[in-house]
Amino acid sequence: MNKDSKIFIAGHRGMVGSAIYRDLTEKGYNNIIVRSIEQLDLLNQNAVKEFFEAEKPEYVVLAAAKVGGIVANNTYRAQFIYENMTIQNNIIHQSYLSGVKKLLFLGSSCIYPKNAPQPLKEEYLLTDELEYTNEPYAIAKIAGIKMCESYNLQYGTNFISVMPTNLYGKNDNYDLEKSHVLPALIRKMHLGKCLINNDWDALKKDMDKNPIEGVSGDNSEKDILDIIGKYGIKQNNNTVNIELWGTGKPLREFLYVDDLASACVFLMVNIDFKDTFPENAKEVRNTHINIGTGKDLPIKDLAGIVKQTVGFTGNIVWNTDKPDGTYKKQLDVSKLNSLGWKEKVSLEEGIKMVYENYIIS
Repeated sequence: MNKDSKIFIAGHRGMVGSAIYRDLTEKGYNNIIVRSIEQLDLLNQNAVKEFFEAEKPEYVVLAAAKVGGIVANNTYRAQFIYENMTIQNNIIHQSYLSGVKKLLFLGSSCIYPKNAPQPLKEEYLLTDELEYTNEPYAIAKIAGIKMCESYNLQYGTNFISVMPTNLYGKNDNYDLEKSHVLPALIRKMHLGKCLINNDWDALKKDMDKNPIEGVSGDNSEKDILDIIGKYGIKQNNNTVNIELWGTGKPLREFLYVDDLASACVFLMVNIDFKDTFPENAKEVRNTHINIGTGKDLPIKDLAGIVKQTVGFTGNIVWNTDKPDGTYKKQLDVSKLNSLGWKEKVSLEEGIKMVYENYIIS
């Protein structure tokens, strides 16, 4: 992949796609193609076909997807499987037809069975049943992996798949109705800090940036207190309590999204499909590559890091009546490390950069 190679990033506005765009730009790649959803509907087969015929990209990064948390995955099951499979099918097939030199497909660690041994090795794919709540999304991503493998084996294409761990970073989702654990912790503790400091200007600015259930900085102080109280941020005499679900004991792994982008670009430049399985393999399967740190920590420790970084001086209250979720979800990244890549940003450093970006954006 040369600096002037024509590279199409599908999903460039999302957290992952935008990070890959930044990484490529910083490394001097100068012929990157992007399209907004208004310019190109990836669900429209003819539109995708016409785009590939007109633009003829040499390399493709498939970061576009319909994503969401547990509630969204479980509620919109049909949309999650249909939209993700349709996007994948359109882009992967047209990449084959137009002779794309290499495609990178991004999946999710939820592809692994819910009861798989830890840490999660690539070989554990399809060895047991999936977690029910996100089964449609996981099946779509598994189909994407198998589509890439199958096109490589039948048509000689060079399509590779990567499975990231939990991500955080610039352009993350801080909507308390839908956000994942780390951005939710950052925002809750920031709002709690504003309350303790009686800094209503900062609090209203935050609410204007990310309204909660329609409540913004234009609403009354009572309305704001009521809605953030619904999400566990409550004034208590001269301090603030933040309620978090469960015991805080479950373990999670986190990767700074710019590190993910670095890994993806490294793989696009240095690794081909033939490098993802043993040379003498009788059956070619599980060619995808886990991307993560291989290190996890309890949610309670994560909350402590965020609390210190944000400067929240109130109390964290663990609601043990609420579920903990899966106890451990750690990726085995030995395959990635053996190919020559390792993360650079520590969790503490990453959270500090994310919070600094959050309060100035």
